[in-house]
Amino acid sequence: MDDKLPPFHLAIPVHDLAVARAFYGGLLGCPEGRSAQRWIDFNFYGHQLVCHLALLCSAEARHQNPVDGHEVPVPHYGVVLDRTTWEALAERLKDAGVEFLIEPHVRFQGLAGEQATMFFLDPSGNALEFKAFDDVTSMLFAT
Repeated sequence: MDDKLPPFHLAIPVHDLAVARAFYGGLLGCPEGRSAQRWIDFNFYGHQLVCHLALLCSAEARHQNPVDGHEVPVPHYGVVLDRTTWEALAERLKDAGVEFLIEPHVRFQGLAGEQATMFFLDPSGNALEFKAFDDVTSMLFAT
């Protein structure tokens, strides 16, 4: 894996900017960048996440696919963290009472691509996955 990969840009709909600011900036600890009346940029672990006010947000159109015994929400987004950061975030989310779609756990145990993962929704119903590998360089795209 290239340590110089360019950051991605992702724009998502949110139903309330103040709630998005509290969730992404407060709970997840993502520093805020630029903002305007209808959007906020966040530094999402080195990537640009833009929350755009969209009053008709709905999670009802989400689909699910079976992965290793769980129903994974589609679409979803997130980041790959180191294991220590992932574990600390999982504890912070549990302590905050976040309801998980898929509880923090290790999937594909003993197989190529073994990973720690968790899924949850932001306040606007956007599904997030945070994952971690013991060795991201060799395991992220392992087959």
